[in-house]
Amino acid sequence: MPEGDTIFRAAKTLDRALAGQTVTAFESMFPSVTRIAGSHRLVGREIESVAARGKHLLMTFAGGLVLHTHMRMNGSWHLYRPGERWQRPRRDMRLVVATADIVAVGFNVPVAELLTPRDLVRHDDLRALGPDLLDPAFDRGEAVRRMRQHSGDRIADVLLNQRVAAGIGNVFKSEILFLGGIDPFTAVAQLTDDDLEKLIDIGRKVLAVSVRAGQRTTRSSLDPGARLWVYGRGGRPCRRCGTPIQAKKTGLDARLTYWCQRCQSKK
Repeated sequence: MPEGDTIFRAAKTLDRALAGQTVTAFESMFPSVTRIAGSHRLVGREIESVAARGKHLLMTFAGGLVLHTHMRMNGSWHLYRPGERWQRPRRDMRLVVATADIVAVGFNVPVAELLTPRDLVRHDDLRALGPDLLDPAFDRGEAVRRMRQHSGDRIADVLLNQRVAAGIGNVFKSEILFLGGIDPFTAVAQLTDDDLEKLIDIGRKVLAVSVRAGQRTTRSSLDPGARLWVYGRGGRPCRRCGTPIQAKKTGLDARLTYWCQRCQSKK
């Protein structure tokens, strides 16, 4: 499942490949996107940049037109040379942005919108996003303030709330709480500002490390199967103390939370 690190890497890769190039062909399986691309003459426009905003990916074209995509669980972008065989079947294609040198294909992308500058400013989901953990200008104080607005909620649920801080997904949620030594079912009201700031700092660090490493990792290990502390390890011994890792479905989406009862204290 793509999280902030995955989308950040994808945006950087797409930006390096596409920025400064002119769109020579465009395909979409989204009727509204196809309609706007035609009425605003997307083909012929220069791609100015591709950037991540939390788990959202924004491809900006000359004139301010923006292709907004969200990968949800299974979406992904691939890059190919013109004429190169795709690694996925055409039936999985949702978007194609082609230039003279590169073809970007969005496979199984569930959310796509082509936004005018006015649409972008008014976009409810994008406007509501909390500070992006991978943004160099990240505002930790603002993130803590937004956390405090959910004082009665469990910290595990608050970390997943993209309106609090953007970029944390289910894997990093469990890993951050383990590294912070905090039980996932602790209410925000029971945590100090120092606790919240510590979790935020850990989140920023593990996301940045995973971006640099090119793969999701929260611990140093030469074993590629041992790069995480607790996620996906229900019933297995804690890597730190040996206590069996707990797993429980939580939240509206019934996502699994993993934690160590010994290493993560209740407040």
